Amino acid sequence: MTTAYSATSKPADSNASADPVLPRADSVDVLLLLEGTFPFVAGGVSSWVDQIIRGFPEIKFGAIFIGSRREDYGPMRYALPQNLVHLETVFLYQQEVANEEKVKVKPLSAHPGVMPRVERMHELFNGQLGHAECPALFAGLMDEAAPGGKLDRDVFLHSREAWEFIKKSYRRNSTDPSFVDYFWTVRTIHAPFWVLRAAAERAPRARIYHSISTGYAGVLGTILKHRAPRPFMLSEHGIYVKERKIDLYQAQWVKDNRNVFERDPSQISYFRQLWIRFFEHLGYLTYQAADDIVALYEANRQRQLLDGAPAERTRNIPNGIPLAKFRGLRRPPQTAVPHVLCLIGRVVPIKDVKTFIRARRKISRHLPDAEAWIAGPLDEDPGYVAECRELVRFLGLEDRVKFLGFQQMTELLPKVGVVVLSSISEALPLVLLEGFAAGVPALTTDVGSCRQLVYGLPGADAELGAAGRVVRIADPEALADGALALLANPSAWQSASEAAVRRVENYYSQDLLFERYRELYEKNFAWRA
Repeated sequence: MTTAYSATSKPADSNASADPVLPRADSVDVLLLLEGTFPFVAGGVSSWVDQIIRGFPEIKFGAIFIGSRREDYGPMRYALPQNLVHLETVFLYQQEVANEEKVKVKPLSAHPGVMPRVERMHELFNGQLGHAECPALFAGLMDEAAPGGKLDRDVFLHSREAWEFIKKSYRRNSTDPSFVDYFWTVRTIHAPFWVLRAAAERAPRARIYHSISTGYAGVLGTILKHRAPRPFMLSEHGIYVKERKIDLYQAQWVKDNRNVFERDPSQISYFRQLWIRFFEHLGYLTYQAADDIVALYEANRQRQLLDGAPAERTRNIPNGIPLAKFRGLRRPPQTAVPHVLCLIGRVVPIKDVKTFIRARRKISRHLPDAEAWIAGPLDEDPGYVAECRELVRFLGLEDRVKFLGFQQMTELLPKVGVVVLSSISEALPLVLLEGFAAGVPALTTDVGSCRQLVYGLPGADAELGAAGRVVRIADPEALADGALALLANPSAWQSASEAAVRRVENYYSQDLLFERYRELYEKNFAWRA
């Protein structure tokens, strides 16, 4: 997920209980399906969710938060809007029994007709993406997944037929020598389906289902629409499948048991492939179920089409920000620009904070007083945070690189000369737009819509000028050069600042965002079965 820290967000008290009493309702107008975001994770998508709910006070929203385990999340990071009348949490891998309890497993037999359908589903998942049979077959299996059904959780996990299916699949498909790891990978991949199926049964009635990603949230939307047909909207900020691929390529928990002679450096491990195919097919199923598929910018819409989204259901709606909140932060002409580079985002590998730190070393040769700030939560990946701090110490930059933690943008931006994103993946980052509205240029890697934001789309947008610099991914030298091109040249900085203001005023206002979503909501509210 992208990670910006919006001045429009309403942070909750960090000392609040991790498990407050959540609002409940039998029915809502719009049911938001949120994986790993609002209200427990601060960041760009979460800020967008908060923005959308508050932007339509006349609409009763509900939300289902989907996470891994309760212990992976702290207290809520946002105060709940008054028109959020329902909120529940769904944890896919929550421990189901107390440590001291023993799970009693009774031998089971599967219904004769169900496992062949499971096998067929897996054949399709192992084959080419986009088989027309997949949506109906998946929906039918989810119908059977009810407690006591032909494919309830116990049948899949404990029946002899399921055991034989897993063994056969291992012999037929796996290139990893460990059957034990294969067995547990299969169970781990499939376990969330029954959790999501149960969540769909508990969910309040809704006039519209609205997911902010494919993945598990998208699957929940697919199940909900099948069970109680209503319009299903998908607003994809980053391309979920692409982001999961990046995570999986870096993940240390994914096993690879091949020996040195079996490994081909040009091929990823079987279990990584298994997880990637899984998320690719979840994306396809979500695209087929969704009635409206929103991308933030054209390149992502084109990627959605390649991944199976029907073209006639797709559209672009870029993010927008409340311009009035930032206009007063703009620096008067001819005033000194702070030699402060600020990376705004979570301190996690996908943000490539280490490249930013390494760039600061080169910058010091030309602008010794320049400071590098890192503003964003430090609790998501403590191991990576520790590595970043150690790199700062190793390079002797303790006096010039500061870890600020979460910051309010309205307080931060007046102190900053350039907003930096060194990420290896982004969508349409709100932090850049908020920086633009405050007249602060951007220095970004060439990811997501960043080139579009900095240089503009062809035509009138591009003619507004460059609102900063775009450089290659994972290149500290290029990042340093981009920073120096702005901070060491006051006229270049001023030109970039003026272009940033013009671009955000013309194309990325909150009013435009609300206007476009109001049209979608009103269209879908008018739906009749």
